[in-house]
Amino acid sequence: MLGEKISPMLAYSAEPFDSKKHIFEIKWDGSRCILFSDNGKIRLQNRRLMNITYRYPELKQIAQCIKAKNAIFDGELVVLKDGKPDFNLLQHREHATDPMKITLLSKDLPATYMVFDILFLNNKKCIKRPLMERKELLRQSIKESAHLVESRFIEEKGISFFKRVREKGLEGIMAKAKHSPYLIGKRSRYWLKIKPKHSAICYIVGYTEGKGERKGLIGALVLATRENGKWKYRGKVGSGFSEEEMNLLLSKLKKIETKSSFVKAPLKAIHWVRPVFQCEISFQEMTKRGCFRSPVFLRLI
Repeated sequence: MLGEKISPMLAYSAEPFDSKKHIFEIKWDGSRCILFSDNGKIRLQNRRLMNITYRYPELKQIAQCIKAKNAIFDGELVVLKDGKPDFNLLQHREHATDPMKITLLSKDLPATYMVFDILFLNNKKCIKRPLMERKELLRQSIKESAHLVESRFIEEKGISFFKRVREKGLEGIMAKAKHSPYLIGKRSRYWLKIKPKHSAICYIVGYTEGKGERKGLIGALVLATRENGKWKYRGKVGSGFSEEEMNLLLSKLKKIETKSSFVKAPLKAIHWVRPVFQCEISFQEMTKRGCFRSPVFLRLI
């Protein structure tokens, strides 16, 4: 297996659920990667079966964290910002081809390998073993570092875990059957990906001031869409921001404040702004009044 090209196991989509027969872990917003380790050397292969080791020179250090003669892992490459994966920053790494630029990016935007499965260990295949056995083998086979992190999981409480993950602005969660084998290159209902149902691009037409821990920052963004030449109020979003993002947004929005409102909103103490900036949000569904239910800020467009 060490010299092969391996297609990763894939998942079907599902709604949030609780189950004693499953574990639940974060769905990392990055690039899927199979990591091969053999006698102190590593090779990184992406989902398209391409060798991408050269793009991530800083990950050579991972070899020192693997407590095995040889092994094959499955995981996700991410670039973290404020403790969360930033897919846009990862794209800078994915598209770099110039050796000097790759070296600079490895220092400015270092990658982390979030490892969640093991397929091969010390010349033996692990793919037919149940998931929970593989998780234990994985735990025993690595030493975590700045570039290698084991993806943690919880048991049974998938619904509440999904809610917490969304509140933190993360992509979603994975549900995996505890007895699941690893099915190379196959999509299986042993694994289920659970993500917000919808996303939307909205205009920012106002904001409220934060209170408590958010004093001096943004409390929520007031959202609207433009439809048939008219503005439509879509609610407010107050979760998914990092402190850095809130500071950046506040500095931008203060410069475009206006006394005029573009929508009627059932909110008090709104700082109205000109509809210059757009953002992407995820949401569970639309309410009867046309507002987003459980919105989470994803990014500024």
